[in-house]
Amino acid sequence: MEREKVQRIYKTIMLVVLVAVITFIGTTVLVYNKLGGSSGIKYVMIGDDGGSSSLLSRLKTVVDKYYLGEYDEEKMKEEAAKGYIEGLGDEYSEYITAEEYEEFSKEVYGSFIGIGIYYGKTIDDEMVIVETIGNSAAEKAGLQAGDIITKVDDFEVTESTSTDEVSDKIKGQEGTQVSIEVLREEQKLTFNITRENVKLHYIKAEVLENNIGYMKVTSFDEETSQEFKTRLEELLSQNVKSLIIDLRNNGGGIVQEATQIADYLLDKGQKIIITKDKEGNEEITYSEQDKITDLPIVVLTNGYTASSAEILASALKDNNRAQIVGIKTYGKGVIQNVYRLTDGSALKLTTQEYYTALGNKLNEIGIEPNVEVELPDGVNIYNIPKKQDTQLQKAVELLK
Repeated sequence: MEREKVQRIYKTIMLVVLVAVITFIGTTVLVYNKLGGSSGIKYVMIGDDGGSSSLLSRLKTVVDKYYLGEYDEEKMKEEAAKGYIEGLGDEYSEYITAEEYEEFSKEVYGSFIGIGIYYGKTIDDEMVIVETIGNSAAEKAGLQAGDIITKVDDFEVTESTSTDEVSDKIKGQEGTQVSIEVLREEQKLTFNITRENVKLHYIKAEVLENNIGYMKVTSFDEETSQEFKTRLEELLSQNVKSLIIDLRNNGGGIVQEATQIADYLLDKGQKIIITKDKEGNEEITYSEQDKITDLPIVVLTNGYTASSAEILASALKDNNRAQIVGIKTYGKGVIQNVYRLTDGSALKLTTQEYYTALGNKLNEIGIEPNVEVELPDGVNIYNIPKKQDTQLQKAVELLK
C-alpha cells in the first residue's frame, strides 16, 4: 500500500516535470554540438519578454557563449535590420546602411563615381544596360544599350545577382579601372573602363521628321524636371510642331519630379495624382501654373514603364492632354518615403498608394495605351533603330 502511494506521488511529480519541460522548450534555443565524433542537442535557457531588441540580445548571449568563430557585430546588426524589413513582404521597402545611403544620395542628387550606365533586370533576370550616359566613360569605351552584363572584374553576374551587387562592383575610386564583360547578341565582349565622376543626364532630346520634338526621359531623379524644362524650351526654339515623350524602360524615381513635369504640360488647376495613406487620408496634387506649351503630345510606354513614369503618363492621358502609344505599363502604384536614421542609415518604406487623376487604381494594374502597338519580334527593346521602332513610327504617324 505504501509502495503504491509512493508510485502515485512519483508519477505526479514526473507529470509536473514533463509539463515544465514542454513549456521550457518554447523559450529555448537549440544548440547543435558535435564534439569528438559524438552529437547531441543542448538546451540553453533564455528569457523572453516579446520584444525584437530583447530577442536579438538573447541571441547575442548564446552566440557569445557558444559560437566557435569570430564575427562582426555591426555587420550582424545591419543584416538583422535588413531581414526585419524584408519580413514585411514588401518588395519596395528596405533598410539602407549608412554606406549604401551615401551612394544612394549621390545617384539621386546627380553624380557618382562610376562608368556612366543605367541598367536593370529583364523579365528573364538578365542584367541589361538600359542606357549609356552621354559622353561618359562607358559610352566612349563602346558599351551599348541592350548589352547583357555577364561579369564585373572576376564577379560572375547570374540570374540571382541583384542590381545593388552589380552597383557595388562597378563603383569604386575615381581613376581606377573596372572590367565589364557583356553579351551582345551572341558575342562576348570585354571592356576595361576607367571610373570617373559621372554627371547624370536624364533627358535626350532631338527633332524628328515633320518638326516633331522627341524627348526620352530615362528616370526621375533630382533635377530631372528642370532638365526637362530646359530641353523642352530648346525644342520650342527650333519651332517643333508636336512632341513625343518616351517613357519606355523608365522605372520611375522621385514622384515630385514627375508631377512637376506634368505641371509644365497641363492647365493650371488640373488634377495630376491622388494619393492615399494607410488611414485612408486622401491628398490631391493639382497643377499650379499655366502650361508651357499647347503642342500635341504622344507618350510612349511599355511593360517597363513604372512608378513615377506612370504618374506622368496617367496625368497626361486622364486630362486628355496626350495619347498613349505602346503597351500596358508595369503597374507600380505605391510610393516610398526615405526616413534617415541618426546613425546615417535609412529606411525606405512604402507609405502611400496612388491613383490616377480619374481615380483609377494603378498598383498591379498599369495604364492601358490609347493605341496599342507591339514591337517586332526579336528587336532589342533598349536599342531599337528608328526604322524598326513601330511604336515610335506610330507616334509620328499620329502627330503628322
